[in-house]
Amino acid sequence: MTGASGKRQESVVSDRLLGQVCSRLAENKRVRRSLPVWGRIHIDRQLPFLCVYRRPPGREDRGTKRLVTGEASYLIARGGSKVQPGLREMVGAVARILGEQFGACLVMEVWSKQPDFASATEKPAGLQPGFRLVIPKGTDAPSFIDQFQEALGRVKVSRRQAAVSVPPPGRCCPPGMSPILSADDRTRIGCHLFGLEVSPIYQDPSTGEVYPLVLQELRQGLTRALRHVFFAYAHTMTTHRPRHFHALGSRAMVKAVWEVDRILAEVSNSFDLLLLLTPVNGDEAWLRFQQSKFRKRPVFQYRPRPLDPAVLKRNLYRAPVERLDDPVMAQLFREKMNELDRQITLLQDRNTPRFVHESTQLFGDVEESLAELAGEILRKIPPRTRDESGKEVLTSKDFARLAREELEFYRISNPDFGATVEVRPDIVGLLTSHGSLLVGSRLKIPASRAEALIQHEVGTHVLTYHNGRTQRLRLLASGLAGYDSLQEGLAVLAEYLVGGMNRPRLRLLAARVVAARSMLDGATFVDTFHMLQKEYGFAGQTAFTIAMRIHRGGGLSKDAVYLRGLCQILGYLAGGGSIGPLFAGKIGADHIPIVIELQWRGVLHEPPLMPRYLERPGVKRRLEMLSEGLSVMDLVRKEKK
Repeated sequence: MTGASGKRQESVVSDRLLGQVCSRLAENKRVRRSLPVWGRIHIDRQLPFLCVYRRPPGREDRGTKRLVTGEASYLIARGGSKVQPGLREMVGAVARILGEQFGACLVMEVWSKQPDFASATEKPAGLQPGFRLVIPKGTDAPSFIDQFQEALGRVKVSRRQAAVSVPPPGRCCPPGMSPILSADDRTRIGCHLFGLEVSPIYQDPSTGEVYPLVLQELRQGLTRALRHVFFAYAHTMTTHRPRHFHALGSRAMVKAVWEVDRILAEVSNSFDLLLLLTPVNGDEAWLRFQQSKFRKRPVFQYRPRPLDPAVLKRNLYRAPVERLDDPVMAQLFREKMNELDRQITLLQDRNTPRFVHESTQLFGDVEESLAELAGEILRKIPPRTRDESGKEVLTSKDFARLAREELEFYRISNPDFGATVEVRPDIVGLLTSHGSLLVGSRLKIPASRAEALIQHEVGTHVLTYHNGRTQRLRLLASGLAGYDSLQEGLAVLAEYLVGGMNRPRLRLLAARVVAARSMLDGATFVDTFHMLQKEYGFAGQTAFTIAMRIHRGGGLSKDAVYLRGLCQILGYLAGGGSIGPLFAGKIGADHIPIVIELQWRGVLHEPPLMPRYLERPGVKRRLEMLSEGLSVMDLVRKEKK
C-alpha cells in the first residue's frame, strides 16, 4: 500500500492486528505479534499485568527494552507521537480484557533515565543500580507500593545495592512523551498505571554502547523484583491468587531456548570428562609403584581423546545465547557454555602443567574451612575403627547383579528407564557414564557396603540422569554447570540414609580433601602417598588409589567435592530445604531456587522417579534429624535404638 494510507499503516496499530490480539487474549491464548515498523506484544497467558516500554524518539536507548522482554506479559514499541494513538488503543484494550478477567490490571511502564551529557565523560560510580518509582497524580498508593520499593532495593549489580526513590505523585510517563493511558481511561477501564525509571548503568555514558554482563545482572534482579510486585498486586487488588511469585513468569519458551539447549547438550554428551581422565592401567601402575619401593612416580595411561578441541568449541559457540530474553535461561546457558569451554581446554591440556590450574577453575580450590573439617575427621576417627565391615566380599559380577536388580525395580515403574550395567576391565572401581553404571572387572567390596554403593550410584547418579532426560531441558541430564558438588553430596547422603555411612568411609572422603589440598600446595604423587600412609594410617593400596585420583591428568581437585557437597546438603536440609527438587536432574546448589522457579512456571515438572530408599523404615526419621541440624561427624555416631 502506498500514499497517505500506506503511512497510516506504518504509524498506527491496524484494526486487524488489534482484533487478533484481543481475540486471542480473550480466549486465554498466547499472543506473539510484531507491531508495525518496530515493536512487539508478547502475552504468555492471561495475567493481571502488562509491562510497557516505548523507545524514545531521537536516541537509541540500547538495552532498555530487554528490561521488560523477560516478563510473561509485555509490549515494546516506538515512542514517536504518530504511533501513540494506536498504542493507547492497544494497551487500553488489553488492560480492559485483563481487568474484566481479574477485577483490575496493572500497567507498568519502564524507561531509562535520560543521559546527563555534562557528566558523560565521568566514570560510573561503581555501577550502582538506581530506580525511581513514579505514581500518577491523583492515585491512592496501594499498600503494596512499600513492598515494591523494598523489592527494588534488594536488586544488586556488582554487589552494590540499588538506590530507590519514590517522588510525590506526578506525571507518569517517559520524558517527552504523554501517558500511555489517561486518567479517564484508567478509571473507565479499571486499571492502575505505574512508571519505573531506571538508571542506565548498562550503557556506556559516552557512546551509549551496552555493557552486556551488567545488563544481564540488572535484568535478573529487576525481573525478580517485578514478579514480587505483580504477586503483591494480584493478591491486593485483583481476584487472581497465584500460589507463588514465580508462578507469574513465562511458561512458554521461544525456539532459541531449545536451540541453545540442544547445542550445549550435544557438546556435553560428545565426551565423558571423568572417563577420559581415569587411568586405564591402575593395577599395573600399582605393581610398578610397589617394585620401586614407593619412590618412583607411576606413569598413568589414558583413553585416547575422541575430540578435536577446535571443532568442539566452534560447535559450542554456535549457541545463540545472546538471543534469549528469559534471564534465568540465559544465566543457566551462559554458565554451562563457560564450563564446557573449560572442560574442553582441560582435556586438551591433560598431562601438562596447565592442567591443575584449569582443574581448580572447574572444581574449585580446597577452601580453608573444608580442609580444617577434613583434618578434624582424620584426627577424631582412628585408622582402625570398630566399625565392622563383615568378612563377606562381593566380586564385580555380584555387585553388577545387585545393581541390575535395582535398575529393574525402576524399569517396572517407568519402562523408559534405559540404564544398563556393564562390567569392564578398563574401569577401576565404579563409574557412571551417560546414565549407565560401569563396574571395574577387578572390583571387590565388603558385602556390608553394597547397598550404600548401590544407592550412591543408582539411587542418585543414574536416577538423576533419567529424571533429567524426562525434562524438556536436555541439560538436566548431562548436568548444569557445577553440578558435581551437590550431586556427590546427595550420593553420599544416600549412603547415610540407608545406614551405610561408617567411619572408614568418612575418613576416606576426608583423605581425598587433604590429598587435594596437598597436591594444590605442590606435593608430588609420592609425597601424597607417603602422607596418607604415614601420617593418616591408610593401607598402601588405599593410599595409592586416593593419590591416583588426585594426581590424575596432572592434578585434579574434583575429589574434594564429596565432602564439600555433603556439607552443602546438610546445610540445605537444616535450613528447611526439601529433598524433592534435588532429584529433578543433575543440578548445582545455586540452581535449587532456579529449578523451583521453573517448576512453578511449568517449564519443568516434578521428578518422575524418587529413590527407592526413601520408602524404607528409618529413612524418614533420619531426614527429620537432618532437618533439625546434624554435623558431618554426627552421621557416623551410633544411633540410639
